[in-house]
Amino acid sequence: MEIPILLFCISLIFSWFIIKPYLNSKSSRKLPPGPTGLPIIGSLLQLGPRPNRSLDELAKVHGPLMTLQLGSVTTVIASSPETAKEILQKHDKTFSARTVPDAVASQPNREATMAWVPPDNMWRNKRKICNTQLFTNQRLDSLQELRHQKAEHLVNYIKKSHNGSAVDVGRVAFATTLNLMSRTIFSIDIVDPEFEKAQEFKDLVWRIMEDSGKPNLSDHFPVLRWLDLQGMKRRIRPAYLRLHEIFEQLIDERVESRAAGMKKKEDFLDVLLDQCEDDGSGFDRKTIKPLILDLFIAGSDTSAATTEWAMAELLQNPQELNKVRQEIIEQIGTERPVKEPDIDKLPYLRAVVKETLRLHPAAPLLLPRKALNDTEMFGYTVPKNSQVFVNVWSIGRDPKSWGKPLEFLPERFIKYSVDHKGRDFEYLPFGAGRRICPGMPLATRMVNLMLASIIQPFDWKLPKGMTPENLDMEEQYGLTLRKAIPLVAIPSM
Repeated sequence: MEIPILLFCISLIFSWFIIKPYLNSKSSRKLPPGPTGLPIIGSLLQLGPRPNRSLDELAKVHGPLMTLQLGSVTTVIASSPETAKEILQKHDKTFSARTVPDAVASQPNREATMAWVPPDNMWRNKRKICNTQLFTNQRLDSLQELRHQKAEHLVNYIKKSHNGSAVDVGRVAFATTLNLMSRTIFSIDIVDPEFEKAQEFKDLVWRIMEDSGKPNLSDHFPVLRWLDLQGMKRRIRPAYLRLHEIFEQLIDERVESRAAGMKKKEDFLDVLLDQCEDDGSGFDRKTIKPLILDLFIAGSDTSAATTEWAMAELLQNPQELNKVRQEIIEQIGTERPVKEPDIDKLPYLRAVVKETLRLHPAAPLLLPRKALNDTEMFGYTVPKNSQVFVNVWSIGRDPKSWGKPLEFLPERFIKYSVDHKGRDFEYLPFGAGRRICPGMPLATRMVNLMLASIIQPFDWKLPKGMTPENLDMEEQYGLTLRKAIPLVAIPSM
């Protein structure tokens, strides 16, 4: 133990002498205000286990555009609608690159992802294919019946296995969204009918999401990356490799069936394999797996987490749960399942989902951005190569934009025409600009449908001995924000 610690201390001192002249060269610039950090480590100790909350508290002291020195990395935080608009709209191109966490860089073929590369031609090609082949209204409408099947399977599973007994809401929601994504991409259910295999995938995905969002010395002192002092790469890489192994097997089976002349399934995998056969497309077997992984992680984890948070908020506010269920029964009844076109008749349900996304955005700091040039805003300089975060968790709780910002009040979205499409900067659960989440149209459809489907037939209660007042609502921070203690609730008919 003593030798690694000694090496670490020597490396820190060495890196400090490397970066000190660099920091001094920036001193003439007027950076946004921020806390005075400690030598070498800067403000790292002020991040804590939930950086979204820590940065929100710091912004109340230092302002909505704030600079923190996190090790050797200059980091700028935007915490208001006005500062978010400057970064995500006015200077969108300048801030369109990414800083890549070391844990993320450990995945195979990271340069072939869509989430973590700069917006070059290959990125634009992938984005275009996703937008035209997965997320257009026409394509989503054509896959409506698939989502109905997955929602009906979820309800039947709860009826069969859990009527009157406790349900882990996040686990069954995750299994449902996972099967939806696997059906959309591969035309198969990747999780068995009893959802038994869902836990492996959930563990793999969350290991990636949690470790990628944890403070990591390698990210704050890039000169030390090769040491992997916290073991992030060693811990996270097996999860990436296991998911790639699963996808590789499915791709092999499809390639073999196409070679044998079998009819195409016309799913997203066939779309990608067609691209692989097109000379000059830039797609091949190695580069499509990171894209599929992006879609699986973003499509399953975030939608499941939002559904779990929505149910937690409703169980903590039983009067709101009663309002939603009454709306569903009045508009649709209980004789048939909820269908996607019915969601237009359920404004209060949609307001519940919007309010959940305001309080619990799936990506509380969005993904990190990188300044490509020195940029002036509000009289300050955001320096080239600095890391930039937009704290949408903080923006969604800003009292200047939201009355009673800490309360769960779905009615606010009945009264005000604020949407999540990146035009209203006080409400940015999916981001904005060229790097807005491409899966937003699918995510909103699926969350609304899942939530309505499990509320319609069941009267949900908290387990015996638990009251709305003592329901734990603590967060566990990662690239996404999930409940620290999974939500368990009891359905009855």
